Amino acid sequence: MATFHELHHQDAPLLLPNAWDVGSALSFAAAGYPAVGTTSFGIAASAGMPDGYGVSKSATLALAAQLVRLPLHVTTDIEDGYSEDPTEVAEFVAELAILGVAGINLEDSRDGHLVDPATVAAKIAAIRQRSPGVFINARVDNFWFSEQATVDAVLLRATAYADAGADGIFAPGVVAADDIRGITAGIGLPVNVLAHHTLGVAELGKLGVRRVSSGSLPYRAAVDAAVESVNALRDGMPIPAATPYREMQARLEAFQLDSAG
Repeated sequence: MATFHELHHQDAPLLLPNAWDVGSALSFAAAGYPAVGTTSFGIAASAGMPDGYGVSKSATLALAAQLVRLPLHVTTDIEDGYSEDPTEVAEFVAELAILGVAGINLEDSRDGHLVDPATVAAKIAAIRQRSPGVFINARVDNFWFSEQATVDAVLLRATAYADAGADGIFAPGVVAADDIRGITAGIGLPVNVLAHHTLGVAELGKLGVRRVSSGSLPYRAAVDAAVESVNALRDGMPIPAATPYREMQARLEAFQLDSAG
């Protein structure tokens, strides 16, 4: 099996599904995906909490401890590292690395606003020194929060993070083909974008993208599908197709058996 780093340097972009619990990750594994990420939104929402306020730390660590038992690579969304202290962030990532986590996403924003890139670069450098094998995906949030939303501004931050030791650059919110092409051409690291209905994975690959994340889309789609299935019962409509109970139960039983062994 290719390493997590190698998955970012293949002919086609790595399509990364983002899970919010063991059941969703098991389903992605059954579908044949070589890697799975976590979604901070999905994890927080499942616990009745909003995303982005540092509330998903313990839940992310607990979920990662379970997901690393699966036969695929695991990368975790750790928001901004849950701390302003680079040493504390590096220690948290080291905990994940000891579990067997292959990579992390680290945001350069807090409470919906960009932070000083020097602060993020210091965190990246500390992580790189403490856990040299972890794939550091540095998230650049200019377009996501519409602050300094230009290619040049993204590249300025991305260069600082690359110099600090990042392995990849994540630019969520970028959807214009020219902007994506400008970012991928301007930085010598694999570029990650969020899936968007206007550009398919193959087309993103032609623009130089090396990784496409589903983000919170699977969680949000699952919630919508849950409501629609019950609405169908209420309205006397055909019941939507779903994975049989016994099949999902078998996956969970096999997972528990492997965990116990």
